[in-house]
Amino acid sequence: MSLKQNSAAADVARAHVVAWGERDYEAARAALADDVWVTAIAADPTFPKTDLTGTDAYMQGLTQYADGVVPGSTEVVTAVGDDRQALLFVNAKAKFGPDAPELDAPSARMYVLDESGKIKIEHVVFFLS
Repeated sequence: MSLKQNSAAADVARAHVVAWGERDYEAARAALADDVWVTAIAADPTFPKTDLTGTDAYMQGLTQYADGVVPGSTEVVTAVGDDRQALLFVNAKAKFGPDAPELDAPSARMYVLDESGKIKIEHVVFFLS
């Protein structure tokens, strides 16, 4: 199957990113499978590693991250995928605390959908600067 920018999986993943970028956490949760698994890493060894399973754990971690994202700064730069998998490059600005500096927080995000078209797996790699 060939990769497309407007594939089923890319569309689901893109809508999910737009939802949490706008802090629409109900819509973000609705895109998730009950047994969703998410990992997140960065090259910076001080960045906390994430490895969570289940919608409640996922949403707790997502909310902590997304609440620090500068409103209106989340942008899906590019997306490709097929019916079940997608890869997105997402750019955002983040500020984790009132006295913290604003950071560029680009990420690559890989998604796998389940049979119902829900996000079953998300792997995130951050490049923080």
